[in-house]
Parts: sequence; C-alpha cells; structure tokens
Amino acid sequence: MRSSARFVARCALILLHTLCLMDGAKGQQQCTEMDYYYEYTECDSTGSRWRVAIPKHPGSCTGLPQPVRGTECTFSCKAGEFLEMSAQECTQCAAGSYSLGSGIRFDQWDTMPSGFSSLATSLGNDLHRDAQLSCNSSSWVPQGNYLESNRDECTVSLIYAVHLKKQGSVSFEYQYPDKTLLFEFFIQNDQCQEMDQSADTKWLKLTNHGEWATHTVDLKSGTNILYWRTGGVVMGSNVVKPVLLKNIQIEGVAYTSECFPCKAGTFSRAPGSSVCESCPRDTYSGHGASSCTPCNTSTQYAEEESAECKNRPPCSKKDYFQIHAPCDQEGKTKVMYKWIEPKICLEGVSGAETLPESGEQEECPPCNPGFYNNDTATCSPCPTGTYSDGLKPCQRCPAGTEPILGYEYKWWNVLPSNMKTSCFNVGNSKCDRMSGWEAARDHIHSGAGGSDNDYLILNIHVPGFKLPTSVSTQSVTEFGRITFEFETACTADCEFYFMMDINRKSTTVVQSWEKTQKRQTYTHVMTKNAPVSFTWAFQRTNQPSDVRRYVNDVARIFSITVTNAVDGVSSSCRACALSTQASSSGCVPCPPGHYIDSVTSKCLECPRNSYLQPHGTSGSDACKACGPASRSDKDHKLCYSDCHFTHTEGNVTLTFDFSLLGSAGSLMNGPKFTSKGTKYFHMFNISLCGGQDHMAVCSDNVTDVSVSSSQGEKAEGPSAVKTFICQSTIIPASRQGFHSALSSQSINLADTFLGATVDDNLDGIQARPALFPKKSKKVPDVNFFYRSLEGTSSCESGRSTVVTLRCNPEMSTKGVVSVPSECPEGTCDGCTFHFFWESSGACPTCTERDYHLIEGVCKGGHQDMLYVWTEPKLCIGGVTLPEKKTVPCEGMEFWTRLGAGMGIFTAVLLVCLTCYFWKKNKRLEYKYSRLVMSANKDCEMPVADSCAVMEGENEGDMEDEVVYTKPSLLGKLKAIASKGNGERYENVQLNSSHSKALVWS
Repeated sequence: MRSSARFVARCALILLHTLCLMDGAKGQQQCTEMDYYYEYTECDSTGSRWRVAIPKHPGSCTGLPQPVRGTECTFSCKAGEFLEMSAQECTQCAAGSYSLGSGIRFDQWDTMPSGFSSLATSLGNDLHRDAQLSCNSSSWVPQGNYLESNRDECTVSLIYAVHLKKQGSVSFEYQYPDKTLLFEFFIQNDQCQEMDQSADTKWLKLTNHGEWATHTVDLKSGTNILYWRTGGVVMGSNVVKPVLLKNIQIEGVAYTSECFPCKAGTFSRAPGSSVCESCPRDTYSGHGASSCTPCNTSTQYAEEESAECKNRPPCSKKDYFQIHAPCDQEGKTKVMYKWIEPKICLEGVSGAETLPESGEQEECPPCNPGFYNNDTATCSPCPTGTYSDGLKPCQRCPAGTEPILGYEYKWWNVLPSNMKTSCFNVGNSKCDRMSGWEAARDHIHSGAGGSDNDYLILNIHVPGFKLPTSVSTQSVTEFGRITFEFETACTADCEFYFMMDINRKSTTVVQSWEKTQKRQTYTHVMTKNAPVSFTWAFQRTNQPSDVRRYVNDVARIFSITVTNAVDGVSSSCRACALSTQASSSGCVPCPPGHYIDSVTSKCLECPRNSYLQPHGTSGSDACKACGPASRSDKDHKLCYSDCHFTHTEGNVTLTFDFSLLGSAGSLMNGPKFTSKGTKYFHMFNISLCGGQDHMAVCSDNVTDVSVSSSQGEKAEGPSAVKTFICQSTIIPASRQGFHSALSSQSINLADTFLGATVDDNLDGIQARPALFPKKSKKVPDVNFFYRSLEGTSSCESGRSTVVTLRCNPEMSTKGVVSVPSECPEGTCDGCTFHFFWESSGACPTCTERDYHLIEGVCKGGHQDMLYVWTEPKLCIGGVTLPEKKTVPCEGMEFWTRLGAGMGIFTAVLLVCLTCYFWKKNKRLEYKYSRLVMSANKDCEMPVADSCAVMEGENEGDMEDEVVYTKPSLLGKLKAIASKGNGERYENVQLNSSHSKALVWS
C-alpha cells in the first residue's frame, strides 16, 4: 500500500508539473514529436508502469501528450526489434541497423559511449605526492575498434551502470598479454557493495599475444555497476602491454527503444537484423550502411571490415616472399618467389619493385634428424623403433638400446607439419598465413605482416612427453626440455616472446627479449607431463601506425629441439636396462633412483647422498654426488639439507641444528615506490631444510600476505612457483584501489641445493662476507648455496642464491632475515641474490666445553660444586648444565691446628738446640782460656821437638786433643775483607792434660 501511495503521489506530481508547463507556455508553439521523447516510470508493486513524455528542452513548447498506462514490466521485444514508444509495440529494425531485443551491445569505440566513465586512482593512495606523479592522465582510451587501457601502474577503472528487469549476463572480448598489469572484472550493486564472484570470473586469464578471449558473467536483476579495472607495479623502464577491450554485450534489459546503427565496415541488408555483417575484402561501408560499396581494385584496396578504400602503394621487397619447391629426384630444389596474398601493391609504377625470377636451382638441405629421404624427394619420419641422423637411412637400435624420441629441426626447406604460423593484428583483423613466419633453408624468420605492430606467431604443439623405458617417472623432475637458437635485429622497440600453454588453460610468457639480441640459445625444462603448446611471437613495435617503418626488423630461429615428445622421431639410441629373465630381451624400467650399468645393462641404485641426473649417460656417471652437508631423498631426485651441519677446525668440532629456525623463512622487503608513487613490497620465501614436501611457494593470485606456509601450499594455483627460494611482488590493499593484497610476478630463485659450507665459494658461486660485517669470529658463518637452472635474458646460466646464517644468542630462534643494505633488492647484479639470516638458532649445539665448574667454600665439611655457561654463551640446545652437587671436604680449622702444632714443635726444637750449642761453646771457651793462661806464664811458645810420637810414649796415654774449628760466618767475612793481603788463617787448638800446650796458626 505504501509503495502504491508513493506511485500515485509521483504520478500526481508529474501531472501537476505538466499542467504548470502548459499554463506557463501560453502563447508558445505546439510541441511536435521532435520536441520530446517517451520514458516509462518505475514499476509499482503490481508490475505496472506509466508512459510519460519528457521535453528535450523544458518550456520550449506546449501540448505534451498525456501520460498513459504502459506495457507490463516483464515485456520485451525479440532480437531484431525495438519497442516503438508511441504505439508501445515491437517494430522491426530498418536495414542498416540491428537490435538485440532485450540486450545492448557496444562495438564502436571512436569515442567513449554514453554511460561509460573512466576513473583513475593511485595504488599508493598518498595525497601528498608530487603533482607530476599523479594519475590524472591515465585512462581507458578509445581506439576505433577497441578500448585500450593505461600502460602504467595507476589503477584505472572503466565503469558502466545498467538496470536489469530480469536476470541476464554481460560478455566481452579482451586481450590481456602482460602479467605486469593486473586485470579484474567485478560487479557492484546500487549500494556500492561488491557482488559475490569466484576468482575465475573476477580475475581475467592471460591471452596469447594478438588473440582475443571472450569472458561471460551472469548478472542479477536490478542495478549492476560493472567495473573493468587494471593496475599493477611497473618497475624501471619496462614497456607494458595494455589490456584491450571490445564488443561489450549486456543481456537482460527490459526493452530497447531504438535500434543501433551498424558501425562503419559492417552492414545489415534486411530489416529485423540482430547482427551486422562485415564488409568483404575490397569493399567498404559507412555508418549505418545497408550494403557495402566496392573499391576501384585497379588502384585501391580495402581489408575486411573496412570503413574506406586505401590507395595501392608501389610494390616493394616486403610484398613478396621466397619459398623452396619440393626436392626433385636429383636432390635439387627451386627457389620460388611469390606475392604476399592478398596482393595490395602496384607493379609497373614509379619506384615499384618487380618480382624476382623464380626457378634457380639449389642443393636440397639434408633431412632433419629422425627423418630420411625415401627417394621420393621428400623427407619422411623414420618408422617406430628406428633412428636416423638425417643423412643415412633409418636403422634399428642395437640390442640393449632404445630410440630417443623428440624433434630436432635445424633445416628449414619448409615448415614442419606440426608447426603452425599466423599473424594477428592488435586491433581486429587476422593477418594472412604467409605473413607469419617463413622458411629460409638454414633458419626460419618473421614475415612482413600487415603492419608494424602485428604479432607474428609460430606455434608447435606437443601432446605429451614419454620418458625412456628405463627411466622411472617417479625419480625425475624433468620430463622433457625445449631448446632453440635465435637472434633478433631491430631498429625500433621490437620484442620477441617465448610462451607456453599447458593443458590449454592459460598462456604464460616464459621469457621475452627486447630490441636487438645476438645469436644465443635458450632452454626451458618441463617439470609436468601434460600436453603443451609452445609459441613464439615477434612484434616490431607496440605503437599502432598505418605507415610501415620497421619492415626490415626481423627475428630468426635457427634450430628447435624438443626431447621426449610422445609423437617425436628418433635421431639416436640410448642404453636401456635389460630384464633379468633369460626369456626376455626387451628393455625394462628401472626403479626410482637407479641407473643402468654400462657393463651388465642392469639397474643399480645410485650411491648414498647422490642424485640421478635427468640427462645422465649410462653408468655410474649418471649419478652425481650431492654437495657438502646435503643429502638426497630416497628416490635420488634432488639434494637437500636435513638442517644438520658439522664444522671441524683444529681439535674443535662444532655441530649445528638449523631445525630451530623453522621449516621456512619469509622476508617482506620494502616498501618501495614506483615512479607513480605506487607502494609495493618484495616477498621472499625461503625453505632452508627439507625436500620436495617442504618447498617454499609463491602464488600469482589475490592472497593475504599473512597466510601461513601451509595455507599457502594448499592455495597454490597453476601459476604458483614451488621451489627452495622464490620471490613475488606484493601490492598492499588500498581504499581506492584493490580491496585485498595482491601477489604477482612470482619468480624462481633457487631450485637446486648445492650445499652448505663455511667457505665463501662453492661451485662458482661467491658469497660476499663484506656485505654483512662480522664483529666476532668465534663462531663461523654458514653459507647455503643454491642455483636456479632456468636461464634468463640477463642471466644465461640462471640465477644463484647465497643464504648466510649467523649465530646471535641475543635474538630469537626464528631470527630475522634481511638483505644487504648496499643491495636493497637482495641482489647487486640481478643474478646472484644474498640473504642474511641472524638467529640464536644458527648457533652451534652446546657441548661440555661450553661450560665450566665453580667450587664453593668448604663449610662444615661440605663444599658446593656449581656449573655455569662460559660467557658469552654462543651455543643452543645440546647438553644441559650438570646439576649442582655437594661433596665432603676438609676445612681450614684442621689445617690451622696442624700448622700451630708444627710451629710450636719447631720452636721448642730450636730452643733445645740453642741451649745445647750454647753450653758446648762455653766449655770450649773455658778450655781455650786455660790454654792461653798457661802460655802466658812461660812468655813464649814451646817449640815442638817432633810432631811424631816419641819412643816411650804411649799413644793411648796421651790426653792431648786437636780441635779443628771452621771459621764462623763473621770470620769468613773478615777473611774476605783481608783477602787482598794474602792472609788466610785457620785456628787449631790443642788440648792436653799436660801443663804445656801448643797453638799455631
């Protein structure tokens, strides 16, 4: 009831407004059908509406038609019809126009159609940026047949709002060749709330260069606001390929009040058309044409779907090409020259080139390996089980060998049957087949094309890969590889692409080269066994132009080799393993991690800690030893670190357990800003330990950068990079840009682990200790060396990576990963990356030498024994400190008492000895004094008659004594003092019982 009341009130206001206009327009002219148009009011709750007349210029005339009841809200016309509002009936469209009935189509982009708008914002969302860095100049630009997006990192949205009366759909065609830009399509309601969409419908898939893809999304009834949005991170001077958009068609509108005129170059000959047909070649049409007008073909030409005729230019060398006729029985071929069809140039005018004379004979090139000449002047593939080098007839492989399948093209008399060439114009038209790539005996080269910005396409499809019989599919990481040799010669900004499409899901650019490139070889390894299409595309310039300036810019491919192709031919044989059963002589598969012994032709397992090389020869050389501190998995597919490392220097051995660092490390490097101020980060994921199941993953999709590694592995998509170390570019969410963080441009930095060592060099990779100055040398840094086998244009041998682990006991076990301050991008030369992981988890395992004993004071007969870590503590885990213990001891009181007793005993002994010698000395003094007194009485010394014992004297009766006294210390000093006089005395005392005594000296 409330909605009906609002409807009645609205109608009353419309009638009142009309009456006021009529009243104020007295004296004005009567309105005609040219002065107004009809519109329907909004539908009420009963599903009905009113038709009202709306003046184009209010107040300019009088007598507008009265409102009348309109058609039902669910009413719609068929395709080819429109709703004629005067009679409110469906009417057929006139010739030269079309209608979708309940849909609308936009296929003319000379100007931006009504209702479309382009809005540019910056991902950086910094309002204080310099004005010159703003995105005001970025927008979607009409280019006639299509819309072109911006070529920078600004976020540019193409917006269109439509109101549907029923469920419908939107479809459009697009080109999206460059993953540097991010391209999304999403829908909002009238409340600016984003509709629920799956990732498949929101994020557009990449397309081949020059090819158009179609995208369709269902729409709900009501208001739908459609957004086509581009943005990304453009670093350096990289040239970005824009997104192209055309043929937008929306189904589900209530009605079409008018028909759309056919665009120039198309026509509709009959009334009631739902589509317009393209004008054929050499005809043209204008806007809203019902037929095409032919050109004067003698002087003019027109491509398909042309809006005008163009004058034919004088013929030049770019208008013809050279081919070789099939070889004849004599092994000769004829050089043939033909005009590129359709021929658009004029002969016989001033400055025109003439077609060179055909028929010159040349020697036929030899057959490609795997083919043979069967005397029919053509090269045929060798039968299954045989091989040929291209020069000799096919022959069977010797016993114990099997043929190696693949393609090896190095002679180009004609394009091989499994190759296709084409040419795509950026705008709309498809070039002629002969303008793609052309064979030229020892190479193939890019053709002339229709314009300088055409994509010249060469494609080869491989249905799958077949490994040799003796190679186990479980033990290899390489199912095949493609190698090609090429060069480019350019004067403009040409670009040469190598692309890949697995399972026909999405084409990705594997590698690209800009401008002139010297002759070189590129190899790509296939790690999945699936159908794949390899594509080469050459574009002379990405700037559209009607004038040919760079027709002489060319790309040449000299050879293409694909190994292990299922439908390939054989150019050689390789040894295979033979069955152990005598009844069987055929080749048998080897178990995973086994090689073929060249002597016995038996399968033998690779030695411990070695891996089986994908292209290894037979014999033990097929197994290559893993590097230092690495081990192989059980299938010998790859080498990895088990997180344990041992280093011995002198008589000291350090043992490290890096499992404390965690299974993976991450580094968010930045933020950085592009020239437009867009903020982005570089995310590095590092898997330090573990094999295939513990690889780091970088995904190219919308993701939350805070997800865990396990969630990241579960969410890995077809474009995810899974390896030891990878890098992706992260664009954070912004209010005006993307609503969630974006992850893109993922690259592989390390897919092979070379080993871990304290040395600064391993396998030609140089660590740079100067990038990370070290304060202490007690614990050495451990360097993990990696290499990526994928070559790039700047790193022909692939990228390499060094992860330096340093012990820091003050940090957590997880630690911090960083890059050199001198090289904030992680690399100084673009090829070798350096990472620094500082953590307590990088410290060696603790041993008994890392702690020492402290003995406590002996107290009460007990002493405490305490063990403490030696500071600074430079170890983690390992042994634990022994517990504190108490041992019995002898204290200081015992030793004090013992010392005092010994002192008293010594003192008493010295006193006794002193008394004894003192008493003895007194006795000697007394005897001496008596002797002196006796001598003084006679006033002279008696002279001895003889020193001998006289006759009659009894020796036993003699009581005389001879006393020999050594000089005292004082006497010795006196003797020394009188030494100069040559005097030396010794005193001898003679004691006798007689009254006489002799003393001499």
